[in-house]
Parts: sequence; C-alpha cells; structure tokens
Amino acid sequence: MRATQVLGRILLGIAIAIVSAWCVLAILRAPVGTPLVREELAALFGLIALAAWIGLFARRWRWRRHAFGAFAVALVAFVIGWSQIRPSNDRSWRAEEAVLPWAEIDGDRVTVHNIRNFSYRTETDFTPAYYDKTFDLQKLDSVDLVAVYWMGPDIAHILLSFGFAGEDYLAVSIEARKEQGEGYSTLDGFFRHYELFYVVADERDVLGVRALYRNDPTEDVYLYRLQGPPENARRVFLEYLRQINSLRDRPEFYNTLRTNCTTTIWMNAHVNAERVPFSWKVLVSGHVPAYLYEAGRLDTSLSFEELKRRGHVNQRAREAGPAAPDFSQRIREGLPGMRVAGMRRNSPGESESRRDGSRP
Repeated sequence: MRATQVLGRILLGIAIAIVSAWCVLAILRAPVGTPLVREELAALFGLIALAAWIGLFARRWRWRRHAFGAFAVALVAFVIGWSQIRPSNDRSWRAEEAVLPWAEIDGDRVTVHNIRNFSYRTETDFTPAYYDKTFDLQKLDSVDLVAVYWMGPDIAHILLSFGFAGEDYLAVSIEARKEQGEGYSTLDGFFRHYELFYVVADERDVLGVRALYRNDPTEDVYLYRLQGPPENARRVFLEYLRQINSLRDRPEFYNTLRTNCTTTIWMNAHVNAERVPFSWKVLVSGHVPAYLYEAGRLDTSLSFEELKRRGHVNQRAREAGPAAPDFSQRIREGLPGMRVAGMRRNSPGESESRRDGSRP
C-alpha cells in the first residue's frame, strides 16, 4: 500500500509539473495583455503550482488540502481566461492574407472566389490582385503535391494543387493568418496567435513567389503527381472547399502541431478510406514525399531520388517567368506522369471575372 501511494504521488506530481509548465508558457506567450501583466500572472501561477507539488509530500493533510485547492482555483481561472481568447476574421491582416476565399458549388460546377494572383517584383513588393473562376468537377483529374524546402531536408511547407484536364490548376496552401507587422513563430503557433487560413491561389502566385522571389533563404520547390482515382481527388477538393467556406463563417486557430500545413491535409483526406496511415513523417513534413512514395502514392517507376530530381521546378519556373500564361504547363514539362495541355479558352457559359488588374 505504501509503495502504491508513493507511485501515485509521483505520477500526480509529474502531471502537475507538465500541466503547470504548459499553463505558465501559455500565459507568457498569450496574444493578449502586456508583457508585464503576463509575467506577473505566470509567476503567480507557477508559485501556486509549486506549492501544490510540494504539498504532495507534505505530512500535514490540511496544508496539502489548501495547496491543492489553490491550484485547482488557479487552473479553473486559467481555463476560463484561455477560453476567452477566440479566433476572428476581423483583424488588420497582412496584405497576403487579407482576403478570404470562398466557393459556390452547383452540381459539377464550382465557382471559386478571391483566387489570389499577386504580381511580384520582390517577395515583399507586389501588386495585390484576385479573380474568380468557375471549374468543372468532371475535368478534375489530378492532384499534385508541392513540397517547399528552405531549412534542410526535415522541414518543408506542403501544399496541394488541383488540376483540371491538364489545363487549369488551382493551388491551395494551408497557412497561419498573420496580422500586419506580425511574423511567424513556431512557438507562438501553439498559443492562439494565428488564425487558420487557406491560401487559394493561381500557381503563378503561390509557386512563383517561392521559386522566383524568396531568396533569404532560397526556397526549393518540388512537384509530385499523386496517384489515385479521380473520385478521390473530387472528394478531397470538395472537402477543401467545405473547410474554406466554414472558415469564412467560423474562424479557427492555427496550431503548429494539430492544424498546420501538413496535418490539416492529412485530416482533410479522411473523406477517402484509402488515405495513408498517420506517421511521424507527417509531423516531420520534409519526409512527406518519401513517405507517400513508400506507400505507393507517387510514381514508383523511377527511384525516389530521380523523381525528386525531375520534380525540382525552380529552373523551369525561371525560364517560364512569373507572367507566362502557360506557367503551370511549363513547370511540369518532363515530369513523369504529368498530363500537360495547352492553355484553353473558357468554354461556353464558363465565367471568369477579374479584379484589381489580375491576370487570367
């Protein structure tokens, strides 16, 4: 009995230490209040937690009861305060994330509004532009995975691009929505600093800026064709649109671990029973392409090293230039499994409106 009590206290002590450490860090990194107030509250919470931890091994039950009671009150106060930090679409956003996309679905016809298509002069000097476009779901026949590396082989930004008959491509990048003057911090991403944002963009924008204009550090862009039936692509695309429309009405927080660029793709793929099992390689995002290759979701007629070499699109993007009307086709030239078609005109009844001088 004595040994069981000691083990129970040790486990409870570990739990108090872990919970307290997270709460203290959350208070310090919270997106509300002044630094001084946050530091004082974090110190107070830490002292109360320390008293509760010491109380585990106190001989006097009354002292232990008071320490646990104070810790319980502090923990409830934290939960109530933390729950009051809520996501919003009404902030002073950075220009790149200022406009929310949304979609109208009418049978096989999907009209996507606010497709981003900025004209870049440098990474930070650009002319904002958006357009609307109607897509025919019957022509959705491909999904390409894009992996962008800038800090070694383990970390990559992952996004998907949906292809329609090898002619039109719509890229969707899941990102943290940041306010003006706000940078990205992996640590802050755990503590409700950013809203979840789907960048729905022309490939000349979202791939072009990465392949051509981000040079500090340089970003290497790789393109892979995912293998699977068209109906799987359709289900994932519609799930993306459902999430995009949902965020327009009910914003959510971005989370570095749970709802980042890669884990959210994996969660959106739940609409297909054949999605790959969860793996540590989903979290260590630079390994996602290799993981999909091992699972047979990429072209395995070549070695992965050769597939990756051919999928590096930076040079082809430079040769095409950011304004090329056939940018998407040219960055895919020579890639295995890619269907490359010429640019087509809108079919009768297909609408496309442009605002702010955007390119088609």
